[in-house]
Amino acid sequence: MTMSDSSSYIRTEMEASRPPPGSQVGVIGWMRANLFSSALNTILTVIGIALVVWIVPPMVKFFFIDAVWKGQNREACLGPGVGACWPFIQAKFGQFIYGFYPGSERWRVNIVFALGALLLVPLLVLSWPGKRLNAILFFAVYPVVAFILLTGGNVNANAFLLQRFGLIRPLTGDVMVMGVNLAFWADYVLTTLIVMGVASLIGSLVGAGKATAQTVFWIFLALGIVIFVCDIDFGLPYVETRQWGGLLVTLVIAVTGIVTSLPLGILLALGRRSKMPIVRLLCVIFIEFWRGVPLITVLFFATYMLPLFLPAGTNPDGLLRALVGVALFSAAYLAEVVRGGLQAIPKGQYEGAMAMGLTWSQMMRLIVLPQALTMVIPSIVNSFISLFKDTTLVLIVAIFDFLGQLRAAFTDPNWASPVTLYTGFAFAGVVYFFFCFGMSRYSLFVERRLNTSHRH
Repeated sequence: MTMSDSSSYIRTEMEASRPPPGSQVGVIGWMRANLFSSALNTILTVIGIALVVWIVPPMVKFFFIDAVWKGQNREACLGPGVGACWPFIQAKFGQFIYGFYPGSERWRVNIVFALGALLLVPLLVLSWPGKRLNAILFFAVYPVVAFILLTGGNVNANAFLLQRFGLIRPLTGDVMVMGVNLAFWADYVLTTLIVMGVASLIGSLVGAGKATAQTVFWIFLALGIVIFVCDIDFGLPYVETRQWGGLLVTLVIAVTGIVTSLPLGILLALGRRSKMPIVRLLCVIFIEFWRGVPLITVLFFATYMLPLFLPAGTNPDGLLRALVGVALFSAAYLAEVVRGGLQAIPKGQYEGAMAMGLTWSQMMRLIVLPQALTMVIPSIVNSFISLFKDTTLVLIVAIFDFLGQLRAAFTDPNWASPVTLYTGFAFAGVVYFFFCFGMSRYSLFVERRLNTSHRH
């Protein structure tokens, strides 16, 4: 607009932008916006600062400034004003990690840890190539290799199912060929054929007899390969699971429970929403049963009562029984988490998938489950964290996990001092926090990567 009045002023240059007020930028601005934005916020900030001043300095003084860092026994940790007794942790560190695993064989545990880390890290990095091969190695090959390394392999398979009732050995006798028990494999093949026949009959009721029999065949073939590999004598000394302990047992229980409970929980969630009444009823009974009993009861039942209901001569390993109990218990809870995600999927997604001509399995695998699982990532990770911490309950069935091994170390009179207990539990807290916080941060990373968080 042009002004004809000579007293008017027309700016010919843009005015330089002025800096924002000093009270709204930098540290002061952040504090005003986040710590002192209101009277309530100010009171909470003052209380928080008071708690930090009250708690943190004494902890730093105890665990670092007044701590004892060198010593050979309890004498180093006695005296007035002595802080944490870190020589106790150093002396018992091997016990905390390996339990009572033989010292000359601990290299096998180290290889299992190293292989697990090498396979897990690429699996967690979403942009890492070769995910399918990586997943096969981690979920299918690694458990078998870890089992052979930790136990020594050579499981001496001599009876599968029919021989439990004395039906095979009278026909085949004890024939060994290159260390392989023929009676076991005859038992295995006959059991496979019987199960395939039964599955075919059941599947034929819904017009899928051949497909059901083929599925059973592939499952038994995979199981047979695993048993055969585990039955090979690699020359490694046998280490029974009662000698395992410490962080090794904690990770074995937690990883096994996490890896097995998630797929089982997905199947149970799908079964509970199935339109087939029998499948839905069985899944509901399973889920409600395991959710209705505490984990301690499950561990007691699996450890002390389950052998009473098994055929004579059948006595599964104590750690294996605990693993099965933990996995089934966790699967029931995960099933409800996944079911919540399935119910959140709009009906239009199902209708759109069916309109495209997708089968039920394709619709679930390609459309529904990816969205449902993405939405419940925080709840799934929360269940995993809870499972990791619940591994400490195995101590009541005489399995010494990390915390159990720590408590066992407290009974050593060579390290009995007033500060040993506090030092040990502080160390345990740091270890558990490291794993739990890592899982929590990774879930947040995945949420951000998949853009599932709905923060505004």
